[in-house]
Parts: sequence; structure tokens; C-alpha cells
Amino acid sequence: MKPSKLYLAIEEHRQRFGKNLTTMGHHYQADKVIRHTDLRGDSLELARRVSRVDSGHIMFCGVYFMAESAALLAQPGQQVHLPEPSAECSMAMMSPAPLLDKVLALLNSRGRKTLPLAYVNSTLAVKAAVGRHNGAVCTSANARVMLEWALKESDAVLFLPDRNLGRNTAELLGLSPDEQHVLNIKDDADKLDLAAIHQARLLLWPGFCSIHTRFNLRQIDRVRQEHPGVKVIVHPECTPEVVAAADQSGSTSFIIRAAAELPAGATLAIGTEINLVERLAEEHKGRITILPLVESSCVHMAQTTEKSLGAALDALAACEKNRKDSPFLVRIPEEFKTPAKATLERMFKVCGL
Repeated sequence: MKPSKLYLAIEEHRQRFGKNLTTMGHHYQADKVIRHTDLRGDSLELARRVSRVDSGHIMFCGVYFMAESAALLAQPGQQVHLPEPSAECSMAMMSPAPLLDKVLALLNSRGRKTLPLAYVNSTLAVKAAVGRHNGAVCTSANARVMLEWALKESDAVLFLPDRNLGRNTAELLGLSPDEQHVLNIKDDADKLDLAAIHQARLLLWPGFCSIHTRFNLRQIDRVRQEHPGVKVIVHPECTPEVVAAADQSGSTSFIIRAAAELPAGATLAIGTEINLVERLAEEHKGRITILPLVESSCVHMAQTTEKSLGAALDALAACEKNRKDSPFLVRIPEEFKTPAKATLERMFKVCGL
């Protein structure tokens, strides 16, 4: 098939910028976008690799919080650009920073040291609030290590915003349901159950991922009936019931490795974002069979398209010529920079990265 004009224009930009541009993409991006990337990965991989990028410009194909993390970790003078600035994350928006500040102040005013541990799927303002309380961030790939660290450093841990990742990680560490409590943040957190909070070691913010909560036990039962011997792997943002019913759970990088390690002829059903599932199915076509538990797509990831990537590169080329900042440039407010970056640096230190 003859390449489209848009495809050729993007590749021409990449060739012209050369080593001064690195395009990064999350695994959940569509194939028409991911094919233009130099580096692809999950949240942990991409965050870890930012500091090793020497180009003056990073074009980040993902959602806003990922580009913010990249901008925090970028070298002095390096610029991070987001092709679709309106690409948010519904789960990240479930933990407003002012409300988090209020909750943390209340929790720590009652004589117990409560340490916040934020999933990297959180806004810059939330990361800054967590940093001001000496907390850290984690990814789905290192949540177990980071939660274990946080529990040792405190009387209680506030895990946010994904209650399912928190619960599934707690299960790996052997925390009982009695040691966990989901916060009631309704009415500006005026209905917190302080007695239950005082008894819990793990406090869970009531957020969730809209992609991964679409998976359920009926889907697992159906795929096992239709494909005897199938292996089921899901992401740990799924509900604890789904994770318990699956054969394995893990981050997107874990899922990619698991697919590569399956023997020829195997059948694998995956519960995660459909772009990754379909890409793996194509990569392993003829060797193993890969099926989605159900087609579940992220509308926010889908906002970044080949067209928006092309527009961002057009703008960057024009701004370079006129020595102006691109409108797609990710800017970090000075008051957030130090505390937010500290949360990422703590994660890297604890994990030895």
C-alpha cells in the first residue's frame, strides 16, 4: 500500500530534525501513531528513558500526565511536546489536588504518620502535593516494591487514585481486608470515617480506570468455555475479582513479555487496552492466538492521532525557524517542579533505577 501524504510528511519532519527530536509513545497508542515513534513503552519504561534522551525536543504521544512526567525529568533546555494537549486521563482527574491536600492535612493531624503513594497516573498538582508530604509515585510495574517501602516508612499509606491497583498490590503483600479502608471523599471529604481510618494501614482513594473496570468474570468464564486451555492475563487496574480469576496479572510490559514467552500453539486472552492487544495479536500471528477479553479502548489515548502528531511537528518546525516556543510545549509551573520531581526521584531511588 502506498504511504499516505500525512505519513510521508511526518517521516520527513523526523528525518529533518534528526537526532534533535525523539518521538516517544505509550503502548496504548494506535498503530498509525506508534509507527512514527523512536521509543515506546509503559509509564515506567518511558519515564526511565527520558533522562537518557539527548535530543533537544521530545514529542510525547500519550496523555497529559505522562508528558508532564517527561518534562519533569527532561534535561535543562530540553523541551517536551504533547501532540494533543487536551488528552487527559479520567482516573487522574478523580483526585483533585486541593481535596488531596485537605485529606492529607486531616490524616496527619491525628497523630499518625500517613504517607501518600500516588500512582503515576496522576496530575502534576497531585504529584506536587504528594511530594510536599514526602511521598512518592509508583507504576503498575513497581507498585509492590513502592507500597512495601511506603508501609515501612509510615503508620499508614494513602494510595491514590486507583483503588483497584491498591487492593491488588495489597493482596501481593498479604494485607488483609481489615487493614484496608476506601476513603469516602464525597461532600469535600466531610464524611470521612475517622474511626475506620485510624484502624487501617492502607487507605485507598476511590478512583479507578474506566478501561480496566470494563472487564468482568463473565468474560473470563466465556473465553475459558470457548477456548479450552486458554491463558488469561489482565492488568492490575482490573477489579480484585477479575485479577483473582485470571491466570496472571501485570503491567503492559509484563503482558508483552508473557505473550513472547508462550509456546507455539498457545491461546492467550488479554484484559487491557485494545490497541496493545491487537498489536500483540499481529506480532505473534501464526505462532500463538491472542484475543481480547472484550474490546476496551481509551478515548483519551485515542485523542492523539497521526493527524495531531503531524500538526504538532508542523508547528515545531515553524517555531524552530522563527525561534518561538511551540503551542504544544508542555510547561511545568515553578511551584510544582521541585516537589513533583521529588516523587519520581524517590521511586527511582527505591527501585534502584
